[in-house]
Amino acid sequence: MKRCICVSLLALALSLALAFTLPRWMGPPPIPEAGSAPAAEPAVFYDADGMTVLRLLHKGEVKTMTLAEYLPGVLAGEMPADFAPAALCAQAVAARTYALQQRRKEAHPQADVCSDPACCQVWLDEAEQCARWGEDEPVFTARMRAAVAATNGEYLTYEGEPILCCFHSSSAGYTESSANLWGEALPYLVSVESPETAADVPDYVSRVEVSAQEFREVILSRFPEAELKTTLPPDWLGARSTDTSGRVASVRVGGVAIPGTEMRSLFGLRSACFDLVWTGMSFRFTVTGYGHGAGMSQYGANVMARGGADYREILAHYYPGTELKRLRFFT
Repeated sequence: MKRCICVSLLALALSLALAFTLPRWMGPPPIPEAGSAPAAEPAVFYDADGMTVLRLLHKGEVKTMTLAEYLPGVLAGEMPADFAPAALCAQAVAARTYALQQRRKEAHPQADVCSDPACCQVWLDEAEQCARWGEDEPVFTARMRAAVAATNGEYLTYEGEPILCCFHSSSAGYTESSANLWGEALPYLVSVESPETAADVPDYVSRVEVSAQEFREVILSRFPEAELKTTLPPDWLGARSTDTSGRVASVRVGGVAIPGTEMRSLFGLRSACFDLVWTGMSFRFTVTGYGHGAGMSQYGANVMARGGADYREILAHYYPGTELKRLRFFT
């Protein structure tokens, strides 16, 4: 009897060892190309995402689901579905990491994460995905699911903890550091080169025209001390300073130094990388890139992927000093 028990325990131990190591032997499943028929989903021996439960706050309702169910909806909302497979895989890891970090810090009292992009990350349900993609929905859905499956359970850590894995659409040559953006120097959110150009990104350069009256009203609503009432528009603008990423650190308006991030918010600019001039008729913002600039540039990741980089290389570039780990324990 004792021998039988020992053999059983040995068999159980070997089974557990295989369950934890098999995924590392498996190559990532293929991701269908845009325009192709959806392929059958690959078999997964150790489904870390399928065993990890998450509470999502979506449109006022708390939904309980697994990471395997949650992450494809994030990719659907956050990244163009026709991006290269390695870029989609990098986004899957970033989204998984962000959700785990939000859950760990208990950002929401009733949920682990929400679908409000101003707070967490976008999530689209099946109906919203169908509305976005139309007849391409089956193939695009398969691509999102394949990217999630290819990175099953993988997330980024720094000193053993999930990182603040933020991302943005596109940068103007360099990403932004967390120190410049939020005043908190996170060692893995530093400014790095990003390869996208106007040839890679739709609306990479955008323009915003604002009348003198509207410009004055908006500035005074937030900075009433600015001297805009007794001077003429050509005299309102002063010196502009930029940070190490090329984004506007501050610009003087009516004698007041206004942070570039504040100008972006006040005038609805796509990024804080902008030029501002008085044209003689209006104030013109010429803006490059889209988003806050910290972490992974999605279009930059796509350029790297199309150049041959795999998702691990993309993540190591945009989040230097981090370590890629796989989920082991579940709730």
